[in-house]
Amino acid sequence: MVPLQQHAGRPALAVVREGQEVTRGELLASPDGDLSVAMHAPASGTVRRIALMPNAAGTMVNGIYLEPLPASTQEVAEGVPCPLTATPAEILAAIQNAGIVGLGGAAFPTHVKLRVPADRNVDAIIINGAECEPYLTTDHRVMLEQREDVLRGVRYLLRACGAERAILAAETHSEAALAQIESAVPADLPLETATLQVKYPQGAEKILIETLLGRQVPSGKLPLDAGAICINVATTAEIGRLLPHGRGIQERVITISGPAVRDKGNYRIPIGTPLRFVLDQVGVSDDVSRVFLGGPMMGTAVASLDVPITKGTSGVTAMTSQQTSSKRIYPCIRCGYCVEACPLFLNPCQLGVLARHNEFETMRDELKLFDCFECGACAYVCPSHLPLVQEFRAAKAQLRRLSTP
Repeated sequence: MVPLQQHAGRPALAVVREGQEVTRGELLASPDGDLSVAMHAPASGTVRRIALMPNAAGTMVNGIYLEPLPASTQEVAEGVPCPLTATPAEILAAIQNAGIVGLGGAAFPTHVKLRVPADRNVDAIIINGAECEPYLTTDHRVMLEQREDVLRGVRYLLRACGAERAILAAETHSEAALAQIESAVPADLPLETATLQVKYPQGAEKILIETLLGRQVPSGKLPLDAGAICINVATTAEIGRLLPHGRGIQERVITISGPAVRDKGNYRIPIGTPLRFVLDQVGVSDDVSRVFLGGPMMGTAVASLDVPITKGTSGVTAMTSQQTSSKRIYPCIRCGYCVEACPLFLNPCQLGVLARHNEFETMRDELKLFDCFECGACAYVCPSHLPLVQEFRAAKAQLRRLSTP
């Protein structure tokens, strides 16, 4: 089950037909414009259907149903290599054609993120190895096991955007992985490492930029406006792994964890694998109550287990009824805990009041609603159990609908 939209932007356009046999890594769908990326076959097999399929949000999207062939036939198709000597434009095109997006969870097309406008200057790339959520350890495993891919990916990134240096940052529990990479950094590669305090949400790009560079991203602006670009370490590793062979992304490392999971761990899983199949392989307890794609703070609770693993799936977290039992919601008591917890110094309490009165424009214009990256810290500390993040997401969705012609 390969959805044609696994990224921010326009869905890819299918270039295969029903009944066609494809090889693992073969192009299934081409980008539809600049804000789109290619899709590739996660396994050799036969295209059975091109039709609607469920996604994590509970809606239906267009996708390709692929029936895999036996494992013995799973050789990967080679493409046109993109050498490190390629021009920045050629590297960006290769990243788009490889279908690479942000693997930390946002799934924003990486080639767009790396394109620096003529009126901007980027002097530093931050390679984000700080796990974005509790339970997830994908970045740590990638750094430990794909050191050479990470280093090669940094070279591609620096050449693509013209930055002078790169900083690989991870939290203290990944010090061994950082040390391993640091020991292998060539003399001609301007890469340094930085160890961060373990504190959620340390992996947010605005937090990283201020911590590492001492710069604040202005409200409503992008990291480019602070002279920096943040790229997830798994994305960096995929660039270093795929571009030299001209291949497309077919799989990714995913943490399968949570109290309801029996065989917890990090697994390399083909894109498009049904979630139900994944959970059957690792085993879940009988009292599993809720399954998140991602972590428990910012992940999406799936409406059905018949959804596929996508490029943006950094983890699968399965909870029991003990962790997800509903709590009674009380009126806000103005304690201020949410204000103290917010890493961007917003006022979640006031935003929540406005959301409940449908004052969406005020939330956006006066209280900087769109600066919120929905880390969930405010809802976590709220003694009244107010669903603040859900209210903010609903407000953003309504504002986007109002702004759509």
